[in-house]
Amino acid sequence: MPTRKQRRRRQKGRRHEYEYVYVDDDGQEVEVEEDEPAPKAAPASKAKTAKAAGIRPVPPPSWQRVLKRAAIFVPLFGVVVWFLLRDSSSPQQIIVQVVVLTLIFMPFSYFLDGLMYRQYRKRIGDPIPPRERTPRQPKAKG
Repeated sequence: MPTRKQRRRRQKGRRHEYEYVYVDDDGQEVEVEEDEPAPKAAPASKAKTAKAAGIRPVPPPSWQRVLKRAAIFVPLFGVVVWFLLRDSSSPQQIIVQVVVLTLIFMPFSYFLDGLMYRQYRKRIGDPIPPRERTPRQPKAKG
């Protein structure tokens, strides 16, 4: 998000009209002909549009990324649990609590990745299509 000063500068630049001139070989200023079309950029793809809007791309959720994140957080969980329970718990109890925290953290992390990915797709205007559900087969009475 641009600061107030940056927004004011950008608005000021848009308010003023500029005259474009060329300087020829003799040093004389020559006005630009109006019939020259300004070079237009090719239509941008959605990824470029998102990048131009300042939106950082969010990759789809994956268990591999969740495992990497867990590898970072498990030692932190261990240190925190050890500091909180070092006098009242045995090392086995601390390890069990770290494992439980990790088992709660991993699916929650995957869920949040999916949530952020869906929000990103909505923001760039490319929503994920809903899942196609297969109709259930009625159970045969027998």
